[in-house]
Amino acid sequence: MSHVRLILYSKPGCHLCEGLQEKLEQIQSLDLELEVRDITTRQDWFQAYQYEVPVLFLDRGLEQGRVEGTEEHSTCNIQDLKSLSSPSLTPLPRFSPRATVQQLEQMLQKYLPNDRRE
Repeated sequence: MSHVRLILYSKPGCHLCEGLQEKLEQIQSLDLELEVRDITTRQDWFQAYQYEVPVLFLDRGLEQGRVEGTEEHSTCNIQDLKSLSSPSLTPLPRFSPRATVQQLEQMLQKYLPNDRRE
């Protein structure tokens, strides 16, 4: 089983965010590490994602032998977040709230490198 790190930008009271988080936590065929970032805790995150949450990223830092830390992101501005200047973060498409856990898992598999797939 491959280790996959995902970053979910979310906000309190967002039922779409909570639903996606619950489904991601139910996926068992992937070793998922899910970091949930509350956009209300940082002005740059809030301005970038207030109308777009939930927003999900695949962190490819593990592939490159490093993990992107929150500290590194604390220095980025809104343009960095929107343009994804961090080369290890790959935006994932918005998932349908009606997608099942199995469908979500299958969609995630498409974005993993071949060596990470089962």
